[in-house]
Amino acid sequence: MNQSDNGDSDPTVVCYYLNRINTRGLPFGENPLGYSLPSFLLQFSLISILTRFFHLLLRPLGQPLIVSQILAGILLGPSMLGRDASFSAKVFPIKSRLVLDTVSVFGFMLFVFLIGVKMDLSVVLRSGKKALAVGILGFFIPLVLASLVAFLLDKFLAVDHDIARALPHVVPMLSMTAFPVITCFLDELKILNSEIGRLASSSSVISDVCLWSIMCVLSFADLARTSSVIVIVGSLVTSVLFFTVVIFVIRPAALWVIKHTPETRPVKERYIFIALVILMVSGFAGEVIGIHATTASLVLGLIVPDGPPLGAALSETLDCFVSLLLLPIFFAVSGLKVDVFCIQNWTNIGVLELVFFVAFVGKLIGSMLPLIICRMPFRDALSLGLIMNTKGIVELAILNDIKNKKIVNDEIYTIMIVSLVATTGVISPMVKFLYNPSKRYIAYKRRTILHCRGNDELRILACIHHQENVHSIISLLQASNITKDSPMDLVVLHLVKLMGRASSLLVPHRQKDKPPRNPTQSERIFNAFKKFEEQNPGFLNVHCYKGIAPYMTMHNDVCSLALEKRTILVILPFHKQWSSGETNESSHAHRHLNKSVLEKAPCSVGILIDHRSFKSMHKIDERSTFQVVVLFFGGADDREALAYGQRMSDRSSVGLTVVRFVNSGPTAEIVAGTERSKMLDSDILRNFKSKTKYGSVEKIEYREKVVGCGMDVIVVAKSVVNSCNLVLVGRRHGDSTIMLQLGKWNERGDLGAIGEILAASELKGEASVLVVQQQTRLWGLKDPEESTHLRRIKL
Repeated sequence: MNQSDNGDSDPTVVCYYLNRINTRGLPFGENPLGYSLPSFLLQFSLISILTRFFHLLLRPLGQPLIVSQILAGILLGPSMLGRDASFSAKVFPIKSRLVLDTVSVFGFMLFVFLIGVKMDLSVVLRSGKKALAVGILGFFIPLVLASLVAFLLDKFLAVDHDIARALPHVVPMLSMTAFPVITCFLDELKILNSEIGRLASSSSVISDVCLWSIMCVLSFADLARTSSVIVIVGSLVTSVLFFTVVIFVIRPAALWVIKHTPETRPVKERYIFIALVILMVSGFAGEVIGIHATTASLVLGLIVPDGPPLGAALSETLDCFVSLLLLPIFFAVSGLKVDVFCIQNWTNIGVLELVFFVAFVGKLIGSMLPLIICRMPFRDALSLGLIMNTKGIVELAILNDIKNKKIVNDEIYTIMIVSLVATTGVISPMVKFLYNPSKRYIAYKRRTILHCRGNDELRILACIHHQENVHSIISLLQASNITKDSPMDLVVLHLVKLMGRASSLLVPHRQKDKPPRNPTQSERIFNAFKKFEEQNPGFLNVHCYKGIAPYMTMHNDVCSLALEKRTILVILPFHKQWSSGETNESSHAHRHLNKSVLEKAPCSVGILIDHRSFKSMHKIDERSTFQVVVLFFGGADDREALAYGQRMSDRSSVGLTVVRFVNSGPTAEIVAGTERSKMLDSDILRNFKSKTKYGSVEKIEYREKVVGCGMDVIVVAKSVVNSCNLVLVGRRHGDSTIMLQLGKWNERGDLGAIGEILAASELKGEASVLVVQQQTRLWGLKDPEESTHLRRIKL
């Protein structure tokens, strides 16, 4: 016999047989649904299948996963299939709901713990005035307006008693903006590390702090009003004791584990096991002392430092299990409680929807007002206001809690769930329509090497994934002729995959006064570039940044930083890394990043293919020649590559060879192009010849190679790769017979026909390759060939 106590009402009593877990099956005359394990497996299977089915249908419409998960529960509940008493009694009998409810609450407890682990409370301290204003006003304006409307309705309309009792609990829920909900929503929309995404994440943390501060005060006031002195003192003492143990015992233990875990090594399995045991004990302790297991789990998660190694290890261990197995059950159980047929009073619908609407508009005003004052574009401000109105798992958990306490009845619960689903379902496609972060990456001026005079500051953004990328990029920069008359402003961005954190991060690196004994990978990378800066005093300024973001949206960090720093060239490592000249390691995530940056960057982009020759030539010796070859076929990208090569050739230790390819056919072209493009090609080559006087300077050379087919180009390319240190080549070339033949070498490549050939391991060349793409995104520019004249960029 089981007694399910749901608050102050009489408990529901359900009788069932003990030890009826497994069944022998239908051949032995036993009904599998009469046993707990087969019943749970069927329920879980139906929930999973229907959730994925709805998600496949609704994803093209821009609907988040939570909508599909709740709809699956509604379909199985009394609103649809569960309306059939036979279906409900066999598939979701009352006696099986205890198991389902327990598993769903356990899943929510683990989810809250993970959110605590991933949350960085220092965001509150680092938040700018904008995030602080949005978080505070976005919470208190809807709270005040909705509370006022609820008071007036209760005063003059004589609303139903159940509504009057529920509104004081519903209004704060509608006014809140939950950090877990916002981060999940932003992640689904792939704008977590966009400008609006970062602002929404920071503002939601501020909003949560406001909500829980008020809730703590109200809870304490309610406890003082309804409980005896002994109960109050006992509750306070046990709560303080719990927090003391967590902060002064468990947190130091977590820091000890981090300190004794090398950066490149995973956290030991026994530490993960101990952490999970502590989580279960903390949840149990929370239930014992009356603060609930979910609250205890959140507190425990907050004291675990976010990110690698411990936070990332815990997230990696639990994330898949929680998000794919347990959370769908939680959402489905919420949907199973929805019964649209219990909605009888239309006045109640009107009252709740009016309060809901006022809270929605109030949050919209509170979120948008500071942004409009700061002159943010209206579309972006509206997008943020809509994002801050998103509802999800936290609001569902609050509704379930007040329903279990009989504060809201089935009718109010159903109205609120339907309203939450409808609101989130409308907001998601609206935000997708209104906000496209890549639109802001369009520059208003030419940012290319070709349009930059020799004495202008060369602004470069170098992206680093691993320490292995450092040597090749520094060698490339050394060859770029850093002098007093030609200075360089270098931004170094260490890109790190988001692990063990809920929000992305893009922050400048602060040099510590005392060098750490065990520097992190980021510190080792930045130290190498700072040393490079010291070798070029007064000519080179280095700024170091660290970006932590999901790989799918990491390009936002690169493009936004390039736009902010008015970068002329972004350098990205190729997604393949060679080892011992034979094998190579490929990263799909890095390839996606490179492809996205090539599409959206506000300046020129170079993909650096490191064949490891740079590693041995980390420091370019003035006594020896560093040989650079530019392969010139024609087009905007080749002109950009040649411009970079010319800049390098101004350094005395750098030799430059320009190889121009010419088709052997009398009428055939090596690459297709407009007359304007051909004129620009001729102009830059004529300029190169006249300026360098290639006939009288040994280290500068110009050659023409006559080719008749793609194989001839490959032969020339192979000889070039084996005879120099660096090859510069454009990424895009116009269509022609030869280019179509070369394109078959690697049809899926992102480097263009020539770039893919030079990147192929089959060539086994020693030279590294920089594949260059000239700026493609310029306000009002439809064709890269439009800019005929070389003009100075006004930075």
